[in-house]
Amino acid sequence: MQNVLIVGAGTGGSIILDLLQNLEFMNVKAIIDTDEQAPGIILAKKRGIPYGTDWKSHLTEDLHIIFDVTGEEAVFSELLHARPAQTVVIPGSVANLLVKLLEENDTYIKRIQTEVHKQRMIFDSIGEGMIGINEDGIIDFFNKSASKMIGFPIEEAVGRTITEVIPTTELPRVFNSGQAELNKELILGNGLKIVTSRFPLFDSTGKKFGAFAIFKEITEIVALAEEITDLKKVKTMLEAIIHSSDDAISVVDDKGYGILVNPAYSRMTGLSKEEVIGKPANADINEGESIHMRVLKSKKPFRGVNMRIGDNNREVIVNVAPIIVDHQVKGSVGVIHDITEMRNLMKELDQARTIIRKLESTYTFDDIFGSSSDIEISIEQAKLAAKSDVPVLLRGEIGTGKELFAHAIHSGSERRSNKFIRMNCAAMDPTVLEIELFGQVSGASQSGFEKDVKGLFKDSEQGTLFLDEVADLPLAAQEGLLNYLKNGAIFNVGGTQPIHLSVRVITSTSKNLEKAMHEGFFNEELYYMLNRISIQVAPLRSRKKDIPLIVGHLLVKLNQEFGMNIETITEAALERLMQYDWPGNLRELENVLSRAMIYMGSGEAVINLEDVVNALSSRGNKEEEQILSETSTLASIMDQYEKSILETALRENDGNKSLTANRLGISLRSLYYKLEKFSLV
Repeated sequence: MQNVLIVGAGTGGSIILDLLQNLEFMNVKAIIDTDEQAPGIILAKKRGIPYGTDWKSHLTEDLHIIFDVTGEEAVFSELLHARPAQTVVIPGSVANLLVKLLEENDTYIKRIQTEVHKQRMIFDSIGEGMIGINEDGIIDFFNKSASKMIGFPIEEAVGRTITEVIPTTELPRVFNSGQAELNKELILGNGLKIVTSRFPLFDSTGKKFGAFAIFKEITEIVALAEEITDLKKVKTMLEAIIHSSDDAISVVDDKGYGILVNPAYSRMTGLSKEEVIGKPANADINEGESIHMRVLKSKKPFRGVNMRIGDNNREVIVNVAPIIVDHQVKGSVGVIHDITEMRNLMKELDQARTIIRKLESTYTFDDIFGSSSDIEISIEQAKLAAKSDVPVLLRGEIGTGKELFAHAIHSGSERRSNKFIRMNCAAMDPTVLEIELFGQVSGASQSGFEKDVKGLFKDSEQGTLFLDEVADLPLAAQEGLLNYLKNGAIFNVGGTQPIHLSVRVITSTSKNLEKAMHEGFFNEELYYMLNRISIQVAPLRSRKKDIPLIVGHLLVKLNQEFGMNIETITEAALERLMQYDWPGNLRELENVLSRAMIYMGSGEAVINLEDVVNALSSRGNKEEEQILSETSTLASIMDQYEKSILETALRENDGNKSLTANRLGISLRSLYYKLEKFSLV
């Protein structure tokens, strides 16, 4: 729960008050304004919310957020200086932006909830009873007709095991067998006879996740069978129902020719009755086969089939069932649900969440994907580091995700509500890097900075400063960083007075700091200060089993960026990705997936092997075929490669075994063992 103080009760303050009251995680402690007749004050009085004319008495230690909507810079400045250390002050311009985003987010959620409610109303309006269970036999769906027939309230049935509600049920057996059962008789506990059809439920991967039953009183079915003797009577009975339905409905005869459609069908497909009636069942299909024809051939219902229909190529889900009269199939009826709008709403909601997340600048440990031992160890080390303010050194190759770890450490620390600022030391001009970092007193150098410069340390006050590629810091900047880590103070360039700050420092490097230190390019004392907590981020080639999980996450991200709807990747394509060694690590993997998606044809939803091969080839990754000698084995090839790595590491560290072991991320004892194994001692 976030405690909030609103300063300014004009129109903006009134809007924010009204909006925050509807958010369960926000608690408005008070609204302040010098004018007791301001709209926000009047609203607060009506709703029993504390209000006043002086905000100073409300600056308590449990206050998290202050919204300043006075529009006065002096008030904003006073709030910044008077607020508790952990309290965030949000100016009116940002507050208005957040209000707009939250209002849009609320609108999208309400629209989706409306669609879900509409679907629930449809199920509840159907005369057949419907019950769904999960893999544990727990009821997770129960409509009104089922409640009426069984005599069990919906709210009491959902969450119970199916055998508690229907002791004679066969639904768990259908789940275990994976085989559908149609038109089976069953006597309920209250003596009611029903006929039921039971279906196992499978997800997109073919895994069972539950079972579903639809049933009806047998007396009513007998009455319908006696009453409906031909297709004309079926049409007469259906017309009044389907014309009032908001879902599109189409009916075909036993030959597969259209005999009935409702107005909702015409609106959805853009096809008039004349273009469908008397025409083959596939007249409205743009993508996929006719489900009507499949039902007529199999005499079984098909549910939840994805298709594209009509002139406007709308994406729909189709449920089609046979019309059976006197044990003969006389046609089929299909109910079509449009999911295009719902998908668009979900995409817009995801985009809104992404925008809000970027504004909050938060990546957490949940955004680091992988289950290999290397990455799990790194995550655990980072979580421990987040609990303290000790400097952290992130080590690893370019593209391994060191910045993501830095974000996660910040988000997991007590500084999460303050700024996270990154500086890429390798991308900065060395002549101005020190000024950018520590600030400058005007006129102190010939750097081109005419005015005072605050510097990133000052901007990061109470937050986190992430220095990427710290090995590229000039020696003068290294001295300034060391002074801060030792004394908690910085000096502006050209300044003589120490400036005491509270900033968490996280650094990263893809270079050999030990070698740089021995060659005089990196301050030795700074090295040991930064190395108090050292976290090695493993390259992608050493944790290839994480690639499927990472690819799934990247597809969601890239779908949002490209406005695409790629659903999955084939096993063959995934296997090809896992065969590659990824010298560019996660960054290269994301680039390859981006190219693969661009190469895909219009309307395709699955990344195939050909797409991946083209993406790898386009970046110059055509790997030459290697011919192994007949005497080569995998073990001998790996030993040869390991020996070459050890020789390179020893050479880079001038034979120093302690530095070599540290560089390779292994113990000194393991290093000596390997050196003896390959006769390198």
